[in-house]
Amino acid sequence: MRDRNMRPNSLNTLFASTESLTGVGPRTVRVLKNLAGDRIIDLLWHFPTGIIDRRNCPKISQAEPGTIATIKVTVEKHYKSVNQRQPYRVLCSDNTGEIFIIFFRSRGKWIEQNLPQGQEVIISGKVESYGKSLQMIHPDHIVQIQEMGNIAIIEATYPLRAGITQKTLRKIIGKALISIPDLKEWQDITLLKNNEWPSWSEAIKRMHHPKDNKDLEATSPSWMRLAYDELLANQLAISLVRSDTSKDPGRSLVGTGHLKYELLKNLEFTLTKDQKGAIQEIEYDMESEKRMIRLLQGDVGSGKTIVALFAILKAIESGKQAALMAPTEILARQHFNNIESLTSLLQIKGGLITGRDNLKLRKESLLKLANGEIQFIVGTHALFQKDVLFHDLALVVIDEQHRFGVHQRLSLSNKGFMPDIMVMTATPIPRTLLLTNYGDMDVSKLREKPGNRKSIETRTISAERMEEVISAIRRATKNGAKVYWVCPLIEESLEFNLAAAEKRYEELKNIFGELVGLIHGKMKTSEKDFAIESFRSGKIQILVSTTVIEVGIHIPDATVMVIEHANRFGLSQLHQLRGRIGRGVADGTCLLLYSSPISSNARKRLQIMRETNDGFLIAEEDLKLRGSGEILGTRQSGLPTLKIADPYLHSDLIETAFKEARIIIEQKGLSAKTQRGKALRTLLYLFEREAAVRYLSSG
Repeated sequence: MRDRNMRPNSLNTLFASTESLTGVGPRTVRVLKNLAGDRIIDLLWHFPTGIIDRRNCPKISQAEPGTIATIKVTVEKHYKSVNQRQPYRVLCSDNTGEIFIIFFRSRGKWIEQNLPQGQEVIISGKVESYGKSLQMIHPDHIVQIQEMGNIAIIEATYPLRAGITQKTLRKIIGKALISIPDLKEWQDITLLKNNEWPSWSEAIKRMHHPKDNKDLEATSPSWMRLAYDELLANQLAISLVRSDTSKDPGRSLVGTGHLKYELLKNLEFTLTKDQKGAIQEIEYDMESEKRMIRLLQGDVGSGKTIVALFAILKAIESGKQAALMAPTEILARQHFNNIESLTSLLQIKGGLITGRDNLKLRKESLLKLANGEIQFIVGTHALFQKDVLFHDLALVVIDEQHRFGVHQRLSLSNKGFMPDIMVMTATPIPRTLLLTNYGDMDVSKLREKPGNRKSIETRTISAERMEEVISAIRRATKNGAKVYWVCPLIEESLEFNLAAAEKRYEELKNIFGELVGLIHGKMKTSEKDFAIESFRSGKIQILVSTTVIEVGIHIPDATVMVIEHANRFGLSQLHQLRGRIGRGVADGTCLLLYSSPISSNARKRLQIMRETNDGFLIAEEDLKLRGSGEILGTRQSGLPTLKIADPYLHSDLIETAFKEARIIIEQKGLSAKTQRGKALRTLLYLFEREAAVRYLSSG
């Protein structure tokens, strides 16, 4: 709250409620809040997506059906309807022809006042044909000849929700534009001149009063200017936090190397070149006096867990503790079991904490964790709880980090004294998104697949060929194959024609009997564990599932993946699901079932899935097709979402903003003693990065 109170007075009008605008009452405020937000600034960021061009002023005979036309007409005759269900029609003409103006359920008195018989008026709207006649239903504008100048030649059209019309929204946004303050320029003047960018206020006004469709393109000067403003604010905020964090003294964790040596000696496989490189980078970070904050990104099946294990062992060798946090109980248990199996000969003590632990066992584990007897702990969100205390936490490893909010991640790292932090993701993140959300965070990449990973053949099949798919599954199960069958929903939905997991489970059970099992997110943990264990042991061979299996499930002899309605999934999600197979000694087969009609974007996604297994390439393509929110799970991550900038279309701007922010921070360019420094602070508040301001010195 304190940071908001420090907001410059010049921005007060922008952050005022929309209710402060004339004519905007409580009901409209509620509609606007659902549409864009309940503050004036929210309306300014709500850009139009198209225009209505009223420059077409034909004679009636020249007006083409389906076009917007502005026509001067004479009102000839009113045809009032006796039945309220019938339209009220007004015949108008010029010296070339006739046109009817149509009103449904309108007030007759209003129509008579605005369209007096025998008078010339200007009408503007969409021309349509009805039989042999032309008509205009509910014209957008009806004005007297002398008021023709009141009709905007170009009108913006906005995304809408129920409860508000284009005309009303344009009127409200017009009032909001009057609230724009005269802000001091925060951008470098040379940058503005070289790019021919307008000032901030001019850019906002042009976005809402476009002259043509080009003004509404993401590459227009106004949009680029505003996108760069947002990106620079974002990079400054990240740089301030990183600069402050780098001041934190870390702890040098050198270790003896004996646990690493023992593990290497007992491994049944050879580490890849990428794994060795990542381990070396992490060890260097942990040994330095600076605090490690590193992102480990690796494609599905690239072996991130073993890299994390070497980091955990280094912390233990140094006499400290490590924590590994996973987003689901299934994944946490799997991590724990994998680490236990790999370290069974190392004589180290681990623990597992989840949300459904036996109270007595949990109490014992917490006691051992607090006195240092447990050297590493694996857990879910349960690790955040207040009663989870460490003896000396020195390393925090977070798996699938985008599934945890920022505050959750911080609360775990605060349980130790400046612990090193390593976050892992199986969704490779394109560089532009890394810069947008993390700045210059240290990154280790695992692009290589371990030598034992098998190939996966991906095919796309129409859902109409379901019988062929069933026959193929029957042949596969007879040969001992294990099959994942993924459906998007848990229950039938009347709104969407999607296959429900429960229904598909019943149908497959009728065909394959006891070979079929079911798992979904609404099941109890014990039920999910039982389903996975039954699949692992071979008691069942077909596991019908929702996307709950998307991350972390490791059953090496599962070789077939069927994904229903694959055209409705994102690329990264399809790639994650496909990564559940081909993890053992046999090759995998992924069948992507699609339903018609299929959009061009969905067709592209399925084509990409057929053509490549490279998660890094898939992430880049996903960014082009779906945007950053889908790849990073931004809405769940606690990261600020971008309102204006597009990480794909504005990738060059991201690089520029990243470099400029570093220069500004290094040169103390945010000082309140300089005019630009004060302006840049205003920029941070404008884009609601005020939390970063607290990292600034008072000077």
